[in-house]
Amino acid sequence: MGLFSKLLGEFIDVIEWVDHSQDTLVWKFPRNDNAIKMGAKLTVRESQVAIFMNDGRIADVFLPGMYELTTQNIPILTTLMSWKYGFNSPFQADVYFVSMRTFLNQKWGTKNPVMIRDAEFGPVRLRAFGSFNFKVQDAKVFLTQISATNPNFSIDDINEQLRNTVVSRAMDTIAESKIPVLDLAANYNEVGLLVTQHIQPDFTELGLELSKLFVENISLPPEVEQALDKRSQMGIIGNLGAYAQFQAANAIEKSAENTIGGNLGAAGMGIGVGAAMMGQVGNIFQQNQFDPNAKTAEAPPSLNAVEYHFAKDGKPDGPHSLDSIKTLIAANVINKETQVWKKGMAAWAPAGSLTELFDHEPPPLI
Repeated sequence: MGLFSKLLGEFIDVIEWVDHSQDTLVWKFPRNDNAIKMGAKLTVRESQVAIFMNDGRIADVFLPGMYELTTQNIPILTTLMSWKYGFNSPFQADVYFVSMRTFLNQKWGTKNPVMIRDAEFGPVRLRAFGSFNFKVQDAKVFLTQISATNPNFSIDDINEQLRNTVVSRAMDTIAESKIPVLDLAANYNEVGLLVTQHIQPDFTELGLELSKLFVENISLPPEVEQALDKRSQMGIIGNLGAYAQFQAANAIEKSAENTIGGNLGAAGMGIGVGAAMMGQVGNIFQQNQFDPNAKTAEAPPSLNAVEYHFAKDGKPDGPHSLDSIKTLIAANVINKETQVWKKGMAAWAPAGSLTELFDHEPPPLI
C-alpha cells in the first residue's frame, strides 16, 4: 500500500490556482519534476488563464473552465511531444496561471516638477499625481515579453516601469493639450481621457490594458501659488478704501479692549488717533484707485469746481483743478508769464493776472 501511494505521488492529477493575494500577476504551478497524469483535472477560474509551456515554448492556452487533459484538448502540446497515435502517458509541462483581473489604485506622480509653457504665465513648473487601473490583455504576450520564467510575478516587479510610462506620457499630454494652467483643475477628467489614449499603445506592447487613469491633482510651485493667492485676495477685496477703513476700525476696537481698566485718557487719545488714521488711509486708497480711463491719478473734480488749462510746449494742457495748478506753480512748472485759461475767460491770459493763483505774495512796499 505504501509503494502504491508513492507511485501515485509521482503523478499530478489536479491542477488549479486559488489566488489569495491581491498583487500576483503570474503564478507557476509547482510541479517539482512530477509528471502530469494524462486525464488530470485542470480548473481555470474566472479572471484566470492557464498556459502550458514545453521546452520554453508556449503550447496550449486554457480559458476559464474545467478540463480533463487528454491528447485531444492539448493539441499543440501533443504535436510538440510527437504523440502521433494518442499515447496517453504522463507528460512533462510547465503550467503558468495568469491573472486577468483588474488591478486598482496604482499610484503615479512626478518626482520632480516638469517645465511646460503656459499661454498666460509663460514657462511654469508643474507637479501632477493620480492613480490608474490596469489588467493583462494578452496573456501570451505578457508571459513571453515580461514575466518570462518567473515563477511568481507580482505588481511590484513592473509597477515602477508602468509609473514611469504614465508620468512621461501624462506630462507630454498636458503640455500638448494647451489647456491654461488655471483651467486644468476644471478639466481633470478630460486630461485623464487624453492621457489614457496616449498611453494605451505602450501598455499594449506589454500585453496590458490601461483600464482607467485618474488625475487627482496638478499643482504649481509654492511661490507661484502664493502669488495667485495674492491675486485672488485683491480680486475679492475689491474696494481698497473700504478694506482699509475696515482694518482701521478693527484696530480701534482691539485698542479699546486692551485699555479697559487702564488709563481712560490714553484710551481716548488712541481712539482719536485711530479714527484720524482711518480717515486718512481711507482717503488715500479712494484717491488712488486705478481707473484705466482717467487721464491723471488725481480725483475727478466736482461739478462746480473751476478747471484750468495752461500752455505747455505750444499746446494746451488740462483740465486741472486749482490745487493741481498751485502744485505746478510751486514746482516752477507754471510761472506768472505762463498762459492760462479757464471757463468764462474770453482769451488766454498770463497766470500772474489771476489773483487766485498768485494771491500769496504781499503787495510792494511804498
